[in-house]
Amino acid sequence: MGAPDGDCLGPYRLLSPLGAGGFGEVHLALDPEGRTIAVKILHPHVAADEAALTRLAREVEAMRRVQDPHVAEILDASLSGGRPYLATRYVQGRPLDAVVAGEGPVKGDDLVRLGRGLAEALSAVHAAGVVHRDLKPGNVIMTDDGPVVIDFGIACLHDSATVTTSGAVLGTPGYLAPEILEGGESGPEADIFSFAATLAYAATGRHPYGTGPASAVGYRVVHHEPDLEGVPLWVEPLLRECLSRDPAARPPAGMLLTRLGAATPVVRAPAPQPRPAYAGAGGEDAAGGPARRTAGSLHGVTTREWRPGRHARGSSSPERARERRRAVIHRRWVVGTGLLVSLAAATAQSLLPEVSLLLLSVYGAVVVIDGGVALFARQDHPRLAVDLAGIGGSVALWAALGAFFSPLTLGLALATVVIVMIVILLGS
Repeated sequence: MGAPDGDCLGPYRLLSPLGAGGFGEVHLALDPEGRTIAVKILHPHVAADEAALTRLAREVEAMRRVQDPHVAEILDASLSGGRPYLATRYVQGRPLDAVVAGEGPVKGDDLVRLGRGLAEALSAVHAAGVVHRDLKPGNVIMTDDGPVVIDFGIACLHDSATVTTSGAVLGTPGYLAPEILEGGESGPEADIFSFAATLAYAATGRHPYGTGPASAVGYRVVHHEPDLEGVPLWVEPLLRECLSRDPAARPPAGMLLTRLGAATPVVRAPAPQPRPAYAGAGGEDAAGGPARRTAGSLHGVTTREWRPGRHARGSSSPERARERRRAVIHRRWVVGTGLLVSLAAATAQSLLPEVSLLLLSVYGAVVVIDGGVALFARQDHPRLAVDLAGIGGSVALWAALGAFFSPLTLGLALATVVIVMIVILLGS
């Protein structure tokens, strides 16, 4: 069943197992560009089941219709061959249940942030015609940019028949809606129930319908009221409404954002959180245990995290990265050419004063033109400041070198600098 580290599956190199569930096991992997992803491989006995492959195909179709930073996107899938697999975004963080178990209930602005992130995820999922059907604390990964919903292994489309083993109920009692436990249809309202149960657990550290055998928990979901003691007053009415046994009484996902905003008049910007010591899995059973590695250096391979096309707030886009790179190159060019021109002009000052002034003038004119373009065309004031500082520094250095060093010394230094530059250029 397991795949050894370093094994290749399609275009992906498997690095280490992250977890396993009823349908398959999840591996941390590298894509051809060296980005970390999560690859879910079906168990052999499941892969031989045509119904299971149909379920996986449905998952691929469902997730490709969902694009949101709070949802782990599907990147690729292969349903043929001996090892069908699914490649999804690898989410760096810890599952919500692990966070609550280790740090206690989520409170204040962090709870608001969690609720809004889950509501945004469900809004995107339902807008695409998808029902997650197994939203629970273990399927919510807490990251620096907010919660991310993972594991659409049993998601189903609104317009598709449910694919399950005869008589089986897929999901987690205590977070499954009562209509599912009673054999009814599972629509978007079921995810609203799971949303409220998950948020109640985060706020109190307790499962809202208790623990014990699955049958006992399921009975409480259908016949008892949830335990919401300790839930903040601003969110308790909303959670009770979402946990209603009548699906029609639950608000839609789009309304959750409005209700959360109205219930919390002031939401302060969350303080930067340190990156957790280990990374949570982007797949089934993402409880974190085997995933005690951070993306960056895995198995001696330098990696980087795969980021969705739509960047989360605070993340750097490729355009911004290129702008920063251009700024660094520009500063190096201004400083390097300024040093070289100052040294050459100081060397020629005694014997060829006209050449000395010509070098400084040409350098100053080029830098002034560059600064003018930055000011009037690009409105780039930091670049203009670098240009002006380069001109002033070059003139000051030219005067200092001419005053304290002889032409012979300056000539030798200039020759040395030119030789070093040539060697560097040839070496690169």
